Amino acid sequence: MRYRLREIPFLLRTPVGRLQFRNGLHYRMWPVLSRLAILHRRTLARRTRVVAVVGSFGKSTTTRAVAAALGVRVIPRFSYNHFSGIARAVLRTRPGQRHAVIEVGIDNTGQMAPYARVVRPDIVVVTCIGSEHHRSLGSLEVTRHEKADMVRALPETGIAVLNGDDPNVLWMKSQTRARIVTFGFAETNDVRATDIRLDWPRGTRFALCAGGERREMTVPLFGQHMLLTALAAVAVARAEGLSWERIIPPLDALPPVSGRMELLTLPNGAWILCDDRKSALETIHAALDVLAQIPARRRLIALGEVTEPDGSQGPIYRQIGERLAGIVSLAVAITTDKSRRSYAAGAERAGMDRAAIVGTDGSVLRATELLRDKLQPGDVLLIKGRSDQRLQRIALGLRGHNVRCDIRSCKIKSMPCERCPMLERGWKGRQPIT
Repeated sequence: MRYRLREIPFLLRTPVGRLQFRNGLHYRMWPVLSRLAILHRRTLARRTRVVAVVGSFGKSTTTRAVAAALGVRVIPRFSYNHFSGIARAVLRTRPGQRHAVIEVGIDNTGQMAPYARVVRPDIVVVTCIGSEHHRSLGSLEVTRHEKADMVRALPETGIAVLNGDDPNVLWMKSQTRARIVTFGFAETNDVRATDIRLDWPRGTRFALCAGGERREMTVPLFGQHMLLTALAAVAVARAEGLSWERIIPPLDALPPVSGRMELLTLPNGAWILCDDRKSALETIHAALDVLAQIPARRRLIALGEVTEPDGSQGPIYRQIGERLAGIVSLAVAITTDKSRRSYAAGAERAGMDRAAIVGTDGSVLRATELLRDKLQPGDVLLIKGRSDQRLQRIALGLRGHNVRCDIRSCKIKSMPCERCPMLERGWKGRQPIT
């Protein structure tokens, strides 16, 4: 967060700006806080077994699932998973605390190694390797190499808990001498799920297989990609010697992270499946897989931009449009008109009426009004878009909030929209400095 001097007076004029200014100062404290965190980890927190969660997608939900299975207090919402946020997570570890679970994210090369020196993990969970940072990291090979630095930091007595269905994650077995535990859906995994079925609207039912045992579970999460978080949590907890009686109840009650396949209800009997925090291509298809299974009266989607598309954008948007044709009856595109046309071209090619792809020229308020008129009892609306588009404002508006903020991009990560004082005030055409 770098601000020019002339920008600071504008920042200080609004509550959100003041928060961003404080966060910017905190961001710059990394050189000091990291050294304090290293000292703390080597002294007062040296006996705590630290679980580091890394990967392209699913880190936040996995972090909370692992924490729940281990009986660790869940970290606060919107905690940063990089730089000073990691140092603070280490510094929060209390002397005598048995376990700590820390989410670690990167957005450029050379970041994971210094994070690993601060965290000094005993266990590392790797969720998956995907295209989220295509522009900054360049390729899946570079991404896996960078994220593997946390696995390389494991001692020989450590444990690497790896997604055994992802070849780029499984490759990390070659990067450590620590014990390997795998999770996923293939029979080769140490912890796996079988007989998976959607239990709408309660969640997902499946058979959990681990250590030669089979147990039926239902978790309030939707989609196979979300089940991976529960499997990772079981893998960690069992590796740490916890009993089934301690592991399963907290996972059965584990709520989704806000904005990650989160189920919301509307007063008129319609449902919202809110998945607005990430919009890489893999996550869009995963969300559409879930939507296609839901036994709804009608399925609708509010769809934003793809995050860092790998390749030409036109074919990517047309491919998504083709999938929409077999799943939804109405799609509201909160995108540029060019992207909307690509969605519509793909949908029309697959047999969908082109008029069923409606554009709003990026306006969240226009999308909310359109959907308010369209949604009926028994309908299910999927909201999916880039995190900076803040499409949760659509859900807030449909649920009765007086939403006036209609900015096209917002990178304020430290405050959810429902707590932002600018939600009902609006920015009056001025873009926040982020």
